[in-house]
Amino acid sequence: MDYFDSLGKVIRIDGCALSPQTLEQGDAVSSASRTLIMTRKKFSWILVSLIIFGFFVTSLVSYKVAHDTLEEQINKDSLPLTSDNIYSEIQQDLIRPIFISSLMAQDTFVRDWTLAGEQEPERIIRYLSEIQRQYQTMSSFYISDRTHNYYHYSGTLKTISESNPNDAWFFRVKNSAPDKHFEVNIDVDTANSHQTVVFVNYKVFDFENRFLGVIGVGLSSDAVSALVEKYQKRYNRHIYFINELGEVTLHGSNHPDFTRIQEREGLKTLSTQILTSPSVSGSYYADGQKNYLNSRWVEEFQWYIIVEQKDEFNQDIWFKAMLGNLAISALVAIAVLGLAQMSFRGYQKRLEDMAVRDKLTGAYSRQVFEELVEEAISNATKELHPLSLAVIDLDHFKQVNDNYGHPVGDLVLQRVVGICQRHIEQVGTLCRWGGEEFVVLLPDMPLQEAYQRMEQIRHDIAVMSSKPQVTVSIGVVEYSPNESLLQLFNRADQAMYTAKNEGRNKVVGLSL
Repeated sequence: MDYFDSLGKVIRIDGCALSPQTLEQGDAVSSASRTLIMTRKKFSWILVSLIIFGFFVTSLVSYKVAHDTLEEQINKDSLPLTSDNIYSEIQQDLIRPIFISSLMAQDTFVRDWTLAGEQEPERIIRYLSEIQRQYQTMSSFYISDRTHNYYHYSGTLKTISESNPNDAWFFRVKNSAPDKHFEVNIDVDTANSHQTVVFVNYKVFDFENRFLGVIGVGLSSDAVSALVEKYQKRYNRHIYFINELGEVTLHGSNHPDFTRIQEREGLKTLSTQILTSPSVSGSYYADGQKNYLNSRWVEEFQWYIIVEQKDEFNQDIWFKAMLGNLAISALVAIAVLGLAQMSFRGYQKRLEDMAVRDKLTGAYSRQVFEELVEEAISNATKELHPLSLAVIDLDHFKQVNDNYGHPVGDLVLQRVVGICQRHIEQVGTLCRWGGEEFVVLLPDMPLQEAYQRMEQIRHDIAVMSSKPQVTVSIGVVEYSPNESLLQLFNRADQAMYTAKNEGRNKVVGLSL
């Protein structure tokens, strides 16, 4: 039987002093755990530092050597390629309005109406209005070569004249090469002189391939500016357009404060070369910063496209790439560290289990269980909740060891613990108190319910099919307010011995 000191701590079981050793074992485990944790942290930091330092040195050397090569590549290859790509994308983005204009030029209504003498102008105006509404274009128009009337979706605007410079585009399209069916140009909207429009001018021919006029649609220059902005974000470069005089006609955000390239510091030295060549690659300095530049003539707009990139962008590429390598090294270090921690954690868990769990049965150890009981009693007292405690002792277990050997006895203990755990897994805690004696803590459970649950455990153990068959004697009590831990354990122990004295294989519940 167990004896308690004045603090309620068990100091003796079956004649063997165990608690001091248990405490010493717990102290040793705690000390070993602390040493292991400190060693693990030190090793982890050293490992991570070495890996990151190695990647840093490698990245620094590699990208420093590559810097000059990258600078030359941007100046000679990257910027010209960007100009070519933007030129191709502009053509691609204009496919839809070009296709609409093509359909209009092939429409038999337009040709029949023109050949019939352009009677009832409201018919062509209604047609142009429907095109503008259906395709959401900025403008739609038709100019007849016979009458030179400028038909607009809003009405007949005017009669064009070859002597008017503003109408020169019509005669330029008319006299262009036979295999050139359309032209894209940017001009002021005839219907609104404050609006710049991108026009798609498509030739119209009759059924015998005679020139009838020019038809097409117009897009807002804001839409083209949006395209420029899109290109800037996609290629991460500064992009703008200039006309044949060097005047900036379209640009995206963050454009420097100049309206003509001749006004830009450093750039004016390249202006003549840019405006007289179909394509130019070079560099200039402005505001103490080196800029790489590539220009290309856009035939459809009669404009030049300018693509610029600051020299510091090379440093950005280098820095980002190095950060990428460092990020990879950090991930590798974390992965290695994780593997190391898993290895250390396995050893640490085994040490912790030695202090917390009984190695043979997996039930809680006595040292931990005493703390759980004290906490449960404190909660039950504060919240006025029921609390029950049961002591389970195997009957004649010494005979099992003597007759079958200790390995069989160990298997019996494991089977008994398995049955107990099935019945209390969600509601209670099981502890191996010593030898063949176990204690069950049942928070929030009154005596009657605890008694029934212990009876189920007793019954299942008694009918175990495996040999040797064993029985248990169980004493169960309910915590009474102001009852000490010593008194609670003694009452449960007394109930268990009462069960043994009454013939064993029995559950006895005691209440105050």
